Amino acid sequence: MPSAVLSPLYRACEVDFHDHSQALTHTALCDRLVEKDGLICMFNDRIDEAALSVASGLKVIAAVAVGVDNIDVPAAKARGIIVTNTPDILTRATAELTWGLLLAVTRRVGEGDRVLRDGGWTGWTFDFLLGTELHGKQLGIIGAGRIGQAVAAVAPAFGMRVVCAAWPRQTQRNKKPFECPVLSLDELLLTSDIVSLHVPLTAETHHLINRRTLVRMKRSAFLINTSRGGVVDDVALAWALDQRLIAGAGLDVFEDEPNVNRELAKKENVCLTPHLGSATRETRTAMGELAVRNVLEVLAGRSPVTPVSLNV
Repeated sequence: MPSAVLSPLYRACEVDFHDHSQALTHTALCDRLVEKDGLICMFNDRIDEAALSVASGLKVIAAVAVGVDNIDVPAAKARGIIVTNTPDILTRATAELTWGLLLAVTRRVGEGDRVLRDGGWTGWTFDFLLGTELHGKQLGIIGAGRIGQAVAAVAPAFGMRVVCAAWPRQTQRNKKPFECPVLSLDELLLTSDIVSLHVPLTAETHHLINRRTLVRMKRSAFLINTSRGGVVDDVALAWALDQRLIAGAGLDVFEDEPNVNRELAKKENVCLTPHLGSATRETRTAMGELAVRNVLEVLAGRSPVTPVSLNV
């Protein structure tokens, strides 16, 4: 995190900073939580019962993320610890990457790049690396939250139809209506040419995309995931691609990060990025600034800007 982002913290607090250049073990994290008043954490820092039990003085946990599936929110709340996140800020960046993956996999950009770098291109031919045109296709958005809406807003520019399968909590949080047909999950999977995932990782959405749901998709369809890795069963997806049950996938998140399913990594019709959804300079800076502000507000006895409710 840039020093300019952290400077308000250094002026107000004694700071124990870990730069994430090396992984912090869970044991080391727990050791460093002792006698801390506040914590700023990333999505891959596991804040569970064991961590909370040693942090008796902790007042606030500020996640530099939208999703807080790495934090035991009920346990934190039970201890009177306020949990915050960074919603809205990363909406545009994640939506942009979603479209980047979508275009890359449907137009076979990664395959073309590899052919050129490997010296395998012998010249233009009529049917070389033919992709899928987006015009007239149906984009199915699973999850009608802020990011899902931002992705959907771009689709008309490509002449695409948009449908969605909404999650009730997301719909309740949205201030503006999601103006597209709302289908059941099964109907969306059966009819969509591209399926894009934008749900939080919860008990309800864990392995939402599995063998049963993958077989319902069109053989010509593509799956895009920029939400959380655990929403997709990686083994089932690799199987579906082996069986040619779907045409391809674009994945920014993985079930066991930083490890990637090796079968998925071998496939030419899969485009992979290393959890880059919010990875723009502008967005990461703004996320850090909001997390710092949330911590300082709570430690000053005020309400945070973006508290997380129990119903996340």
